[in-house]
Amino acid sequence: MAKRYDLIVFDWDGTVMDSTAVIASSIQAACRDLDLPVPSDAAARHVIGMGLVQALQYAVPDAPEAMYEPLAERYRHHFMAQDASIPLYAGAAETIAGLHEAGYRLAVATGKSRKGLDRVLDSSGLRGYFQATRTADQTFSKPHPAMLLELMDELGVDAARALMIGDTTHDLQMAINAGVEAVAVSHGAHPEDQLRALRPLALLQDFHQLRGWLQANA
Repeated sequence: MAKRYDLIVFDWDGTVMDSTAVIASSIQAACRDLDLPVPSDAAARHVIGMGLVQALQYAVPDAPEAMYEPLAERYRHHFMAQDASIPLYAGAAETIAGLHEAGYRLAVATGKSRKGLDRVLDSSGLRGYFQATRTADQTFSKPHPAMLLELMDELGVDAARALMIGDTTHDLQMAINAGVEAVAVSHGAHPEDQLRALRPLALLQDFHQLRGWLQANA
């Protein structure tokens, strides 16, 4: 069967790596450190996928502007204390390796920093499977389409031949803005009803379901 897509783009946090709870708790701990209002679990999870400072501005909208950089530093302190122990989702490595073996071009579009993504690509052993990556400190943050547009331009792939896979409405809206089809996974940061409202091609529970969907449809 002919491939429907040439390029498959993965979000990282909450999609490939099971980091949602660590990110949310690190945002909350950073706020406590600086005596700022602590966002709810839902609010802290909602901003996952954005660039860090933008995420903190959404999660803690009443903080003085001068506090966002110190808040980001405290977030990094708490996150880095747990970073090395955050696992990939079950089946993630095998799925990505299989797609690479099948000849798909693979890329990452993430709210992580370049330094943060490089660290996890190396620690996970997945770097060699991805031909291109974009991070939030390289270009516009999601849901702006720039990450996808730049990846497609770099790899010479048309929007009709690209697929975005993510766990947040930011991922899905970025795909809509870039004219790219998307699949959502529900094991990450955003609830199913919010993901379903943006009409992804499929809403899947885990990498087992994702692998089956890709085999049948990609």
